Amino acid sequence: MLSMGITLTPADFVAVASEPSSVIMQFSLCYGMMPALALGLGKVFGLDAGLLAGMVLVGSINGGQASNLCTYIAKGNVALSVLMTTATTVGAILMTPFLCKTLLGAVVPVDAKGIAMSTIQVVLAPIAIGMSANKFFPKLVKAILPFAPVVGVVSTCLLVASAVAQVAEPIMNAGIGLQLPVLLLHLLGGIVGYWLPKITGFGEVKSRTMAIETSMKSSAFGFLLAKLHFGDYVARVPSAVSVVWMALTGSLLAVVWRYIPVKEDE
Repeated sequence: MLSMGITLTPADFVAVASEPSSVIMQFSLCYGMMPALALGLGKVFGLDAGLLAGMVLVGSINGGQASNLCTYIAKGNVALSVLMTTATTVGAILMTPFLCKTLLGAVVPVDAKGIAMSTIQVVLAPIAIGMSANKFFPKLVKAILPFAPVVGVVSTCLLVASAVAQVAEPIMNAGIGLQLPVLLLHLLGGIVGYWLPKITGFGEVKSRTMAIETSMKSSAFGFLLAKLHFGDYVARVPSAVSVVWMALTGSLLAVVWRYIPVKEDE
């Protein structure tokens, strides 16, 4: 989040207003369609309460920064991707605890206040620090900016490895009954995230961008929230599985679209 913050300025948030329909559509996909899809898949596959809670959490978190790279590969709109990631990341402060409490309050114990506080600490504070550094120490930010993506990727890899390692046994025990719904969450999310904008009048480039943004969630952040604020230990397992399928699904969409030309008027 800090690496995102140092690339942002207040003008970037103003720019969100220049693409309101695109940002609103993707925000609705992220916090409307995906939580509902996660809940539906969890029930269809008969996941127990803890795993179901973890599934819904994955569906209810913000988009991941890796989506910006995959959008670039897919010939999408990278600037718009960054705006959408920023919007859902800031929105997570309210939306993630609200959705978890609303959808899961009667399923497993959920500390909505704790989720909100952790989201502020993990999301808002680093972004604010990064933006402040960008404003008041531009030379320093300019010097470290080339290394920020590498640090971000390495940090993400370490978070993924840590998440999977901590719940390796429950992942193995859950088997295909968990792997399949998590895969479908990201895959179907990407498909709906493409076709819904497409049939409602958005162009090819924007539809690709929204599809990748919708499919690729910040699963490592979901793991942290589940670990800290969900009463059931296994609630963190779907997030650990998701970090792998999210990356694979987003990369697959990006590579496929890389070789499908975009018409000039789209």
